[in-house]
Amino acid sequence: MSANSDLIDLYSQKILGLAADIPHRGRLEGAQATVKKRAPLCGSTVTVDLDLDADGRIARFGQDVKACALGQASAALFGRNAIGRTRPEVEAARDALRAMLKEGGDPPGTPFDGYEVLAPARDYKNRHASIMLALEATAEAMAEAERAACA
Repeated sequence: MSANSDLIDLYSQKILGLAADIPHRGRLEGAQATVKKRAPLCGSTVTVDLDLDADGRIARFGQDVKACALGQASAALFGRNAIGRTRPEVEAARDALRAMLKEGGDPPGTPFDGYEVLAPARDYKNRHASIMLALEATAEAMAEAERAACA
């Protein structure tokens, strides 16, 4: 396969479409927790603001995404189903996505379907951190909100 066709696969119309339609885009006022994550190689950033309900599920969610198309697509996929999720669900999706990128594992499953579109990025290690940002920031923000609730 040529380098050009690899790039076409990597930046498919589906990925570009996801990148253009990120759910829960923007910051939340008065959030219980805020976490900003940065991918050091490319400079992509995602800032997540969230509130948890009494059961530890995401009640409000906002994300400010300044990332490449792959990071934006990942944030879009995650954002579609972020509300109502628990930290174990978010961490499981994060771990599955990391395994998909680094070890050729399966993409995250329900409720975070759709990540298989990012499978061509496996060969582009310099893009992995950007793809992981939304899930990593959310898991960290959830842990932060849980600590604050217990304090």
